[in-house]
Amino acid sequence: MPGGQPAPAQLAAAQLAAALPAGFLWGAATASYQIEGAVADDGRSPSIWDTFSRTPGRVHNGDTGDVAADHYHRYRTDVGLMRELGLSAYRFSVAWSRVLPEPGGRPNARGLAFYDRLVDAMLEAGVVPALTLYHWDLPQYLQDVGGWTNRDTAARFAEYAEAVGRALGDRVPMWTTLNEPWCAAFLGYASGVHAPGITDPAAALTAHHHLLLAHGEGVAALRAVLPAGRRISLVLNPAAVRAASDDPVDVDAARRIDGLANRIFLGPVIRGAYPADVLADTASLTDWSHIRDGDLAAISRPIDEMGVNYYTPSLVGGGAKPGEPRNDGHGVSAHSPWPGCDDVRFRHAPGPRTAMDWPVDPTGLYDVLMRVRAEAPGLPLLVTENGAAYDDTVGPDGTVADPGRQAYIAAHLAAVARAVADGADVRGYFVWSLLDNFEWAYGYAKRFGIIHVDFASGRRTLKDSAHWYASVIAAHRGRNGNGEPQGA
Repeated sequence: MPGGQPAPAQLAAAQLAAALPAGFLWGAATASYQIEGAVADDGRSPSIWDTFSRTPGRVHNGDTGDVAADHYHRYRTDVGLMRELGLSAYRFSVAWSRVLPEPGGRPNARGLAFYDRLVDAMLEAGVVPALTLYHWDLPQYLQDVGGWTNRDTAARFAEYAEAVGRALGDRVPMWTTLNEPWCAAFLGYASGVHAPGITDPAAALTAHHHLLLAHGEGVAALRAVLPAGRRISLVLNPAAVRAASDDPVDVDAARRIDGLANRIFLGPVIRGAYPADVLADTASLTDWSHIRDGDLAAISRPIDEMGVNYYTPSLVGGGAKPGEPRNDGHGVSAHSPWPGCDDVRFRHAPGPRTAMDWPVDPTGLYDVLMRVRAEAPGLPLLVTENGAAYDDTVGPDGTVADPGRQAYIAAHLAAVARAVADGADVRGYFVWSLLDNFEWAYGYAKRFGIIHVDFASGRRTLKDSAHWYASVIAAHRGRNGNGEPQGA
């Protein structure tokens, strides 16, 4: 530029590099059903998402994850792109029904072999593997006997955790039990917009507890088989819940949504106790008799770090009328994902929106990071998902311009830097997502990736946001050297 001044993107990269600590992990994240495809390869059996996506009317355009981004066959290409971007870590999930494709069966060697190959390729590329055991694709054979409403599923999860831990624990340093159990419980069993598509608020609260129990039993199973020094986490999607006004009705609506979005998870996991007001708010739906002695001690087993996923805040008030459309950002359903909160009205904050119609507000990320820091002092944090969907297209010159996504990531990284400056021990950031993918009930209509995927050909194209993200990583590395990343 004239006068030797840095370009705005370069300036932002340099500023972010200076604001984040040495050893900070720069990552991207995906999930198995969203990218792998190969749903019948090498012994994999159906998951609830295979069943759900084949049910007419459940997924946009009748899309399925049968091929998705074809990562199962193109993983070497994708790892090469990770190296090109300079990622220090990659967060991926394992497909449970690839590893244990039938009830009571032995681990499937062919299914595990894929993750062996993937992990080895990452290590060769200098990328730290960050493995998530459960990102919503429950084996269908477990759903056939009740899924997460069946307490036994937690025990089956512990068996699965042990199998994967034995197979990959020698090379994978970072382990997550569950991704966003709120979505698995409340979108899967209350609103029904996610698999398995059940609309029963009492079942959702039961599923929620059994998911947390599975986390606790999974922690114990992993501790028993992983080498010393491996780090175990839980990934939550804490909500930045804000009252629409200081009217007592709106304030109480925010309290109730906060209870179901945040405190119903943080209380059991951090303190080994459910919040009394949430139990009271939901007493007309369930007597909570599915909680047994010893459950909360298991759920609150110590973890080494916590993952925080964040996209947009929640602005709520009271006074919703029966049948009124509920604009909570989680998909259209006649059934609420918020048990006992049918009278809560969700409102949109002013400002720019993403293609998901979600307001862009990075202050919410700062708020949730500082909240978890306050509730779990001393527990290291990772931003394990953060990103935005926009309507991306490949231009005539073969590039993909996505200035909205670049601005979104930059603003949220600045929020992370602010939280770090204010004392939050945030050790990494994983953009959602590495690749355009199967976006659950939205099918292929929403693109979150920093890498564009042509779903017909499988062609990958780095979007402008990917090039910018790589520049931030390079600037941070140049400033802080190439020391061992935290968590490695």
